[in-house]
Amino acid sequence: MKNSRMKFRQIHHTLAPIMLLPIVLTVITGTFYQMFDLAGQGDNVEWLLDIHKGHFGALNLEIIYPFLNAFGLLVVAATGSSMWLQMHNNSIRR
Repeated sequence: MKNSRMKFRQIHHTLAPIMLLPIVLTVITGTFYQMFDLAGQGDNVEWLLDIHKGHFGALNLEIIYPFLNAFGLLVVAATGSSMWLQMHNNSIRR
């Protein structure tokens, strides 16, 4: 039990900082693009949509970027939830 707890913590501790930048970047670019699009200026900021999709100039990750974001977010959510449940269960037993 303690070994699996440490594995979840290690996975979460390693992956969470790595996932922070792409998820925040996706949220910010998607939000700003939507704001510009609602104002009728979406055509002027197509570059925001490119970044949102994972096209970073010469580095084009559009095909895999959404899947990496989704996988990373799901793993961080699952490991975080698991750690929270373990901590919550331990506090109830006391």
